[in-house]
Order: sequence, then structure tokens, then C-alpha cells
Amino acid sequence: MSSIQSNSNTSSSPSSNHSESPTSESHLEKDGSLTPTPTEAELPSTVSELHLDAVKDIRQIVRLIQCQICSKILQEPTTLPCGHSLCKHCVPQTHVRTNISWPATANRLRGFECPFDDCAKEHALGDCAVDVTLKKALATINGIVESDRDMMDVSHTSTSITVQDQWDIAGIPSLAHKTNEPFVLKGARFVATYTLAELGKLDYGSEVFYSSVGTGADEVEQIDVAMLARLKESVRTEMDCQVCYALFLDPLTTTCGHTFCRSCLHRILDHSYLCAICRRPLSIQAQVNRQSYPSNDRLCKIIDGFWADLVALRAQAYTLEQQANQDGFDIPLFVCTLSFPRMPTFLHVFEPRYRLMIRRAMEGDRTFGMVLHNQYHMPGEPEFLEIGTLLRIVNIESFADGRSLLETVGVSRFRVTRHGWLDGYMVGNIEKIDDISVAEEEAIEAEETMRSHSERGLATAPPSPGQTHPEVVPVRSLPVSVSLDDIETMSTRELVEVGADFARRVRAQSVAWLNSRVLAIYGECPADPTLFPWWLASILPVKDEEKYKLLGTSSVRERCKICCRWIIEWEANRWLVTHSLLSHMGKAKRW
Repeated sequence: MSSIQSNSNTSSSPSSNHSESPTSESHLEKDGSLTPTPTEAELPSTVSELHLDAVKDIRQIVRLIQCQICSKILQEPTTLPCGHSLCKHCVPQTHVRTNISWPATANRLRGFECPFDDCAKEHALGDCAVDVTLKKALATINGIVESDRDMMDVSHTSTSITVQDQWDIAGIPSLAHKTNEPFVLKGARFVATYTLAELGKLDYGSEVFYSSVGTGADEVEQIDVAMLARLKESVRTEMDCQVCYALFLDPLTTTCGHTFCRSCLHRILDHSYLCAICRRPLSIQAQVNRQSYPSNDRLCKIIDGFWADLVALRAQAYTLEQQANQDGFDIPLFVCTLSFPRMPTFLHVFEPRYRLMIRRAMEGDRTFGMVLHNQYHMPGEPEFLEIGTLLRIVNIESFADGRSLLETVGVSRFRVTRHGWLDGYMVGNIEKIDDISVAEEEAIEAEETMRSHSERGLATAPPSPGQTHPEVVPVRSLPVSVSLDDIETMSTRELVEVGADFARRVRAQSVAWLNSRVLAIYGECPADPTLFPWWLASILPVKDEEKYKLLGTSSVRERCKICCRWIIEWEANRWLVTHSLLSHMGKAKRW
């Protein structure tokens, strides 16, 4: 199944190669049957050509609600992770996904190749759901069209539509293998075009040429203008975000089919990994960056087409709102220590400038940025490292002398792009550091483990006809000693198991840095690959310069690899120290 690319060039008249009309035309009835209609010579004298701009608008609007695969009006519109939408029944046949150990949840076990040429990636079936917003908008449009069809039965207004496919537009009619016979349909131009698409007789990439039948051009123009006004007003009610209750700004559709402003989804994921509407878990990263999580293409085009002025005002208001509370900067910055996402950080605040900063944070959204002091900074350079962690205040205990004890939790990572001072403390403009999508993580793991499995004879075989579960990457018995080369081809689950095995062993040895108090604060060793690197970095006695490298990564798998390298190096150094001590003791005994 291939996609059909759109062509926005609209012609106000048929191609010169098609100027000779056939002796008879066809009248397309609502049920799809074709009946003879009057020839051009027999048409009433009121037939006239309509304005180019109006023609282009109507064709483009109908194209917005057509499926790019089957060319019919979208039915059960399903939005894919790449941002494209298609009919639910147009989703390609699925296959079993292999060589993936994480997340490997039930709804990600099957996938399909994206039918859109500008994507062509593999999508997990669990990442695709019926687009709730688009479905409601289409239902509203269909209701208005049905209402106007009833009115047209009374007014007897009809429109003649000549379809020009891509060969016609390119001026190569000989390759079209058809005759361009006009269709005469009840209704003005919009209703007629909608009906033609609904019946599957208007290809997504085709353009059209209109003529009115039995009604004056001005009257048809008024009917269409009124129709578009009603559409604009009615559909607008479906285009509000259910978090900020304003027009969607950069709409992003989640894996459960609900749509939010991208910035609003950021806020949701700051607090929870559940959809704010249906409470289903969201299998997306908290950063929801545009590269890994594209916007809903169809909704963006609808919104930009109908309410471009409102979108511009909305974007401007959002920018001003973000900067209003920090004198033009995004967030206050606490220059102190390393913090990590989803991990607790405890702070004793006693300096007057930071007391003021925390008080303002408590009056606002309870967040501030934490950055590590750079002890090696040169004159003229910032005194902090540019990558930090956004912290949210969970608990605060204040004392009579103004000091306070804070319990915070890491929310997300950021990079400081500009900084300044406000009332003694530092503030900055930031950009979030984004992780790649889960689908991209799966693709990297599959590529890196495939070579290793082939070499070991563990390559996955195609599923049998009755098989319902894929051959996911097997977690093999780990060697006693894991090398740096081994970790490059291990599955993501195996990398986490290396860390978990290390935690069990050092805990059994009662090392000082992994005692019951530490575990009470940070919890037991997590099995979740998204959480494990942050947990290990919080407790492992590794230099801050090494831990800092984690903050700049964009892949869960890469962070797990870094942690495994730490473990290998830590154990190697410990072995060298132990060996040195034993050698020294042996020499002393002989002496």
C-alpha cells in the first residue's frame, strides 16, 4: 500500500487537452449510481465558472478530511506516531516485532510499516489509536453536510465537478487512461465535493474544476460562504485543549488517542505518566520533543487553515506568560549540586537570596533549576555547568530564623542557553534535553543486538502462523565477568540485569554506600531501564564529572551502557586495590 502525495495547484479551468467535452456526462447520485445528465449545450445559461480562491479553499478543506490512503472521507481516524492520520481500516497488516527486550509490553508486540513515504518507519500497534479530537471534528462536519443536503433537496442546487488527476495537472493526459467526464451532484461546491470524496470518486491528489448548474454563481458563492462559516464556528468547539481550555497550540496526540497542547502535555508528565482524560499510561518520554514525537499533522493544518490569527496570538501569549515571572527568564537557578530526574534531592536553604527564590517558587509552580557548580570555570565563563535538572518541591519545613529544609524530586533535564541575575540569585533561559522516542530506542536495540545474536546463533526466526507472541531478545545467562565489548551488544534488559546483579553483590558485602538508610531514600534497585541509571548515579561513589555525562544523553540504552562501564571500572579498581593489599600483607608476613 503506498501513499498518495497531495498537489495544492488548483486550476480554474480544465486542461487545454481536455477542452472538448464528451457528448454525454454522468450524474453521480447519492447512492453512487451514474445516470445520464444534460450535455454542455443543454445546460441552462446560468452555468458559470466560480472564483479561483474559493475553489482552492473548498478543495483544500475537503482534502483535510480525506484519507491519504483510500481517498475517502476519514472513517475512525487513527493518528500514527509520525503525526499522519488515516482510516482505521487503512492501517497496514501487522507483523511480529523481534529483537526487542524493552519495553516489550503486550501492546508493542506487533507492528507495521508506515504507509506514508516521508516516514516509512515501523510503528508499534500500541502507539496507534483512534484520534478522539479528529473523530469529533469529522462528526461535526458530517452533521453540517447532512443538514445542507436536506436543504439542497428543496432548493435543487447542483454542481458540476470535473476531476483533474495528477497526469492532467502535469499536462500528460495520455497517461490518465480515462475520460474526464464531469459529475453533477446535488448541493453547492463544498457539499458536492464532500459527496464525491465520500463515494471514493475523488483521488486525494486530484484537483477539480467547478461549474454551477441551475443556480446563479453568486447564489452558490453565498451558500458556500455560509457553509464554511458554520463549519469554522462548529468545529472550533472541538479544538480546545482539555488542560488549558484554549485553542490547541502545537497539538500532540497521545497513544490513547487524546490530544493536548505540547506544553500542556509537558505539564502533565511533570506530575504523572497517565493521560489527563482517560488515565491510561502514556508510553512516551516526558520531554515529548518534536523530532521524536511529531505534532498531529492533520489537526495542525485544520487549525492553521481556519484560525491562523488566533494561533499567532496564542503563541505570543504563551511566550510572554513563560517569561513574565522571571524578568524575561524562564526559571530560577540554584547553583549547588548534581540532581537527577525522578530522584529525590534534599536541600538546606539558609542564604537570604535562595530563601527569596524558594519563597517565590512556592508562590508559583514550586519548581526551580538545579545546576552543578563548575570549579574549573575560566574568567568570563559561567560558574556552573550548563546542563541541569528541573526540581519540584515536594515538602518544605521552615524554621523561625528563615531557614528551610526542602525535599524535592527531579522532573526533567535542561540546558541553560542564557543566564542573568534577579535579586541576588541566578535566573536563566533553558531548553529541555529530549530523549529519543521508545520506537527509536527499540530500533537501536534491535540493530545492536541482531549482530550479536547472529554470531551466537540466537537470531530470531519468523513467527509460525499460529504464534501470537514475538521472539523477544532472550536474556542469556550473564558471564561472571562482563567486558566493555560485551555491553555494546547486550540487550537493554541484560544491561539492567548487570546493574541489578552488581547491586545484589555489593549489598551482600555490606558496603558503606549501599546501606538501609540509602535504600530507604532512593528505594531498591529498580528493574525499569528508564529509572535504573538515575538510581545508580544517585548512590554509586563515582566522581560528579562522570555522573554529569548522564545528563546530556538522549537514550535510555546509552545511559544503561554508561552505568555498566562504571560498574566494570569500579570492580576492576577494587580488584586492583584488594590485590595490592594482599600482596603487601604477604610481603609483611615474610619479613
